[in-house]
Amino acid sequence: MAMSTEPIGSIPRPPELLAAMRSHASGEIDDTDLGKAQDEAVRDTIRRLEGIGSPVVTDGEQSKPSFATYPLDGASNLASDGAVIPFADGHQRQLPRITAGPFRYRVHAERYLRAALRHATVPVKQAVIAPSALSLLYPGAGLDGYPRERFLADLADEAEADIRGALDAGAHLVQLDFTEGRLSLKLDPSGGVLDDFIALNNAVLERFTEAERARIGVHTCPGGDQDSTHSLDVDYVELLPKLFRLRAGAFYLQMAGESRPDRALAVVADHLPEGARVFIGVTDPIDPRVETPDEVCERVLAAARHVPPDRLGTCDDCGFSPFADDTSTSRETAFAKIRARVEGTALAARKLGV
Repeated sequence: MAMSTEPIGSIPRPPELLAAMRSHASGEIDDTDLGKAQDEAVRDTIRRLEGIGSPVVTDGEQSKPSFATYPLDGASNLASDGAVIPFADGHQRQLPRITAGPFRYRVHAERYLRAALRHATVPVKQAVIAPSALSLLYPGAGLDGYPRERFLADLADEAEADIRGALDAGAHLVQLDFTEGRLSLKLDPSGGVLDDFIALNNAVLERFTEAERARIGVHTCPGGDQDSTHSLDVDYVELLPKLFRLRAGAFYLQMAGESRPDRALAVVADHLPEGARVFIGVTDPIDPRVETPDEVCERVLAAARHVPPDRLGTCDDCGFSPFADDTSTSRETAFAKIRARVEGTALAARKLGV
């Protein structure tokens, strides 16, 4: 069969949608008008991905406020002064903080998937946020009457429902976004926080059957926001062995932006779980230069020296616009990079005979 190639998630929003979002925030248009703009952006995203020849598509996260905070949209038990994520260029993102329990998702990813399925003629992949990321919402000082243990139990239930809803609605694959994995090693080089993240995510993944986990993947990268990263300086070799302890059927790894990909790929070869597939990033969303299909092909062939081609696929390193206000990469550049990924993967597959 042909080598698989898949997008990770977000695509830069079109100007019309960004304008509609601003108008909605200012009260100039209502929810219905915003919904129409979002649906048109989803339709156009899927149409363009299919036109490029992408065998699997996403909705481009056009309707999400961000890849991380979509479950919280409209929640009333939040404060704005949560955990701060610093990026290498000096800018920051700040998560909210829960102020009271119980913790519940206000929005589940199934909503986005069903909207995308109305427009797609090929399989649709659905990205969800990993429970480990949302565990950062709980304040370090604790909450009266709502201990951390109860919060984590509620979070695990909600994360399971988020994944299961998308699987039941017909997702080709549900992808957990785990960008906080590499970041955790920057915050805690001992690996204790990473161990806690892995344990929490596995507590959710182990609720699914082996057949269901074959349709669940995990994506990791060093962050990619406003053309900067939060943890690229953390040695990938410190993350990958533990990452592969996750009970998932597929792994999506940033690799195009890695300075020593062969070293990381050797670790992948040593630790990739039996039966799992690995998708290697072959385009770098924070690099403004568009890769050529030949460059993509060479990256695939390099990966195939470590991983058997029948267990290998390709992807983008990360989403192109994980937060709705990130306009550092144009929509046209994103689609040009995706085209190079699709064409370069096909070229490599022919050379490898798969």
